[in-house]
Amino acid sequence: MFIGHFALGYAAKRWVPRVSLAVLFGAAQLADFLWPVLVALGIERVRIVPGFTAATPLEFISYPYSHSLATLVLWGALFGWVCMRRVAGARVFLVVLALVVSHWVLDFVTHVPDMPLYPGGPRYGLGLWNVPAATFAVEIAMFVTGVWIYSRATRAEDRIGRWGFIGVTAFLLIGFLANAKGTPPPSVTSMVAAAIVLGWLTLAVAWWADGHRESGK
Repeated sequence: MFIGHFALGYAAKRWVPRVSLAVLFGAAQLADFLWPVLVALGIERVRIVPGFTAATPLEFISYPYSHSLATLVLWGALFGWVCMRRVAGARVFLVVLALVVSHWVLDFVTHVPDMPLYPGGPRYGLGLWNVPAATFAVEIAMFVTGVWIYSRATRAEDRIGRWGFIGVTAFLLIGFLANAKGTPPPSVTSMVAAAIVLGWLTLAVAWWADGHRESGK
């Protein structure tokens, strides 16, 4: 899943209005921010196999530290604690923790059985990626809902707040549509580099745009 994760980040702003959208995106996508770094370091492994699933050519051979349920609970608790130290309130901790763990839940729905419960443990997955039309429908529905909740919970203070929000939203949607055919990347190295650069670019734009929007609460 891709924009479905970001959808939850958008929606979460309704419940933790003092937390930046960039932080909420980072929580929902923490697994995918850790993963390319760990692949680059040789700690986790992925292989490009065209046709591996109908939606993606990636075979996730091993990613126990970035994508197992147990480690995401630990990462989520740590990230939630850090966020709670910056923005007081138990709700911040719980929402950030829930966003981090939600990554496993959503990937469990879309992935083939490769989502580990814990490092070295059993793997699960419902394989929605093998039904492209259903994958597309679910992700778009989630994304539209999340963006709508965010737009209702905040309002633009200026042109940056308005167009920055539109820009990052369009960027995510276009990226999803461009990858919908599951076109194989040229190499694992280029894919990892692109994931790191685009991931941080997304957070930077989200932080910039959200800083120019006022929460309704």
